[in-house]
Amino acid sequence: MKKLAIFILLCGIWQAHAAYFNETMSSDVPAPEQVLGFAVGDWHARHDQIERYFALLAEQSDRAQLEAIGTTHEQRPLLQLVVSSPENLARLDDIRQQHLAQVRGNRQVSDDSPVIIWLGYGVHGNEPSAANAALVLAYYLTASSDPEVQEWLQRAIILIQPSLNPDGHDRFAIWANMHRGQTPVADPQHREHIEPWPNGRPNHYWFDLNRDWLLLQHPESQARIAQFHKWQPNIVGDFHEMGTNTSYFFQPGIPSRNYPLTPERNFELTRILAGFHAQAFDQRGQLYYTEESFDDFYVGKGSTYPDITGSVGILFEQASSRGHVQESINGVLTFAATIKNQFDASLSTIRGSVANRQALLGYQQTFFQTAAQDARADRIKGYILTENQDKSRLAELLQLLAQHQIAVYPLIQDWQYEQTQFRAGQSYYVPLQQAQYRLLKAAFSTDKTFNDNTFYDVSAWTLPYAYNIDFTTVNREPGRAASEQPWQSQPLPRQMSPQAEGYAYVLNWQDQMAPVVLQAMLVEGLTVRAALGDFTGTTPQGSRSFKAGAMVIPAGLQAHSDWFFRLQRIHERFNLPIYTLTTGLTSRGSDLGSNNFIPVQLPQVLLVAGPGVNSTEAGEVWYNLERLAGISPSLVEPERISRINLARYTHIILPDGDYRSFKETEINALRNWASQGGILWGHKRGAAWLVDAKLLQAGVWSSQEMNRLIPQQDVVYADKEALAGKQRIAGAIFNAELDLSHPLTFGIQRKDLPVFKNSNILLQPSSSPFVNVALYSGEPHLAGYTAPEYIPRIAQGAVLVAHNLGRGRVIGMTDNPVFRGYFKGSSRLLINAIYLGQGFSTVPQPEE
Repeated sequence: MKKLAIFILLCGIWQAHAAYFNETMSSDVPAPEQVLGFAVGDWHARHDQIERYFALLAEQSDRAQLEAIGTTHEQRPLLQLVVSSPENLARLDDIRQQHLAQVRGNRQVSDDSPVIIWLGYGVHGNEPSAANAALVLAYYLTASSDPEVQEWLQRAIILIQPSLNPDGHDRFAIWANMHRGQTPVADPQHREHIEPWPNGRPNHYWFDLNRDWLLLQHPESQARIAQFHKWQPNIVGDFHEMGTNTSYFFQPGIPSRNYPLTPERNFELTRILAGFHAQAFDQRGQLYYTEESFDDFYVGKGSTYPDITGSVGILFEQASSRGHVQESINGVLTFAATIKNQFDASLSTIRGSVANRQALLGYQQTFFQTAAQDARADRIKGYILTENQDKSRLAELLQLLAQHQIAVYPLIQDWQYEQTQFRAGQSYYVPLQQAQYRLLKAAFSTDKTFNDNTFYDVSAWTLPYAYNIDFTTVNREPGRAASEQPWQSQPLPRQMSPQAEGYAYVLNWQDQMAPVVLQAMLVEGLTVRAALGDFTGTTPQGSRSFKAGAMVIPAGLQAHSDWFFRLQRIHERFNLPIYTLTTGLTSRGSDLGSNNFIPVQLPQVLLVAGPGVNSTEAGEVWYNLERLAGISPSLVEPERISRINLARYTHIILPDGDYRSFKETEINALRNWASQGGILWGHKRGAAWLVDAKLLQAGVWSSQEMNRLIPQQDVVYADKEALAGKQRIAGAIFNAELDLSHPLTFGIQRKDLPVFKNSNILLQPSSSPFVNVALYSGEPHLAGYTAPEYIPRIAQGAVLVAHNLGRGRVIGMTDNPVFRGYFKGSSRLLINAIYLGQGFSTVPQPEE
């Protein structure tokens, strides 16, 4: 009887996985169904279930090793399963070291060198076929007795990352499972297929992690990139989903939209591997296509970053069932069918990689050899980065480059280049002559013209512009002026600490971390005043000058008896200089009792976030407020604005979104709230709505008006996509000119500030004096594609406008100041609005 029960159980397992492959598996390895309690594809496996299965697999199979390589914001582990033959796993680190030696050209590619295959699944949480296919793949590779599989395991090290976005994955899995009926419903209008805002695609902070390979703002990406450079894989499979009424896509993509620094041999190998994918799908009569969608241009996504760093990245896109089953133009699409396709594409990737092992290994070695040759031939020798005030922002950029294996060398002597002298201690040399030559060129690129002007994603991402770090292209090396040792992150030496018995204490406002320190002071109940002008005070060490925006903590105004202990504790925590003043008299500027030192109150920030709002941009504001101001805002849906008590908030932020649902009730609520002293901020469509609601006195050039600048005569239907590409500002960088005397710009050193533009909405400058805080410069275009017809109009536009509304303030910005979390330079405008928003007074004249 027991044998019969086992037989029935095994038959049930075979039937469950027969849809994915048709062979008998080893009974020594648990099938997913035995651990999950359901067949793969019947339900959406949660991340903890995937983790449990992978752990058991690694425990019971000698073909797999499991490692937690990091954790998400919500503390879920990021998993990496290494699959290979037992012999390879026994000497895994030796194989890795030998592979890296081959990559660097220190070792010849041997006949028995394994190919390194990286398979990354589910970077978008609501594209679940990928992560669930990883379950089937892991089982198949560890339990199959097929001779071909045995050869793969001998010839390859296979890195499986089953879910690159566990937080988003679980958000979607729970949604889909909670709406699954006893009989799954295929109706596209069924609630299961209509995810609520913000949906499961992004991570905890609503970021698209597939745009974060270069930017590395999140722990998921940082863990992923560390493993990438640890292994330097030959092939990277990047598995996604797309619209339900499609089929299956694999690269090559649109040929004219490849990044120009990617070697042609990369695309040749992609086409060779495409033949293996096609063969797999041909055998089943499965629909697929290539070369008509997607590009390989933005180097910060999962199929392109590998291309520019020596691997061959391949994008896979499966039509999504967005649940368990859904009707499509190609018939009823089941979740299991989507998993099957991803599984087959995984196998064809392995099959093709092993068959072309020597070609892939040889290509990777050649990639770095030719990079060295190209670097020597480049007329540019490198870049100089300079920042003399904001050490935190500079260090963050240097750390980002280091994570990408880009070496940066501090200047240890002053160095003259043409008409500029670069100071030791505040300047850094980034040589092009290094292994990551191509990635470095891409990261610092300021290109404005391209072969194809239609972009799937952004066309500019220049890292120094994003961090507002001054950079100079140089065509000779600084020689002995640069250190022989590259920059390494290390704790700063102890900074100036507050001394007892001071009259007042001062925190400079230039450092990126200063707002975080200020917020900690306010939370601790310290009384703080902000300087509206420069001043020179007396310290125990002598006179010291402070810039406008400096935060002053007057001893005589503190309410807590232990306030100085609290101040010391904050200094110990953050290690930014806090200077002691011995008198309220100043030798220059206002004395400390002047009204030019205004009270700074503890902010209570409401961020409008919900249906109708751009969830990505709302998440970017949320993330940046926490990282750059230490503030966790209250997230409130738009439809609740008129029903809640706004009086508890000091600031309301309207990120990009559609606010047409706001009627007179919401407009009046916001106007009354601002009139009582609140600070109202809006950017992009949020700013345009403030204008429409007559809360912000400015004009707007709408998208429709901007589009009309592009000639539309004498076009034929075949020009439709090209015209749409010209009318769209997919992502470019422009120069803003700041009024550095305005409190909203305090802490920013240079009047030129790069801002990121991915919308053709444009604020018009105000005719009233003092309202225009920032305007686009006369020649504003810094990097990326923008139709030339737009440039003159943008040059006439306003970046940031601000004025009084009753006792409050209204501030509008054309662009997103916190784009993708890494535009740290322009983010200071938003942060200043939080702490210095009451520091200006401008009553606009009525617009004619």
